[in-house]
Amino acid sequence: MSIYRVHFKWKDKEVSLSARKLDLTHPYFVSIKDLVFSSKPKLIIDPSEDELRKAFSSTSHLMIPFQTVSLIEEINETEPTRVMPFRSAVENGSEEP
Repeated sequence: MSIYRVHFKWKDKEVSLSARKLDLTHPYFVSIKDLVFSSKPKLIIDPSEDELRKAFSSTSHLMIPFQTVSLIEEINETEPTRVMPFRSAVENGSEEP
């Protein structure tokens, strides 16, 4: 199952929300349903994430204007995310591209 991460501007800040359903058929809005918030207990609370949770956790359907959206990602929920380290050519002992 896919999860969609929508990056947009809200209150003069760049924020992102995750959702299970996304509808792009409306001519002026991105329609987001079934918002997903992390349920893992955290040692450190991110104030920006906490603000989004307070503002949108009870929302069942959100319409965001296209003009404010900067990026939409589709993430496969079943595949683990892989982070690969970036190494420069100088670190590897080679200076060729």
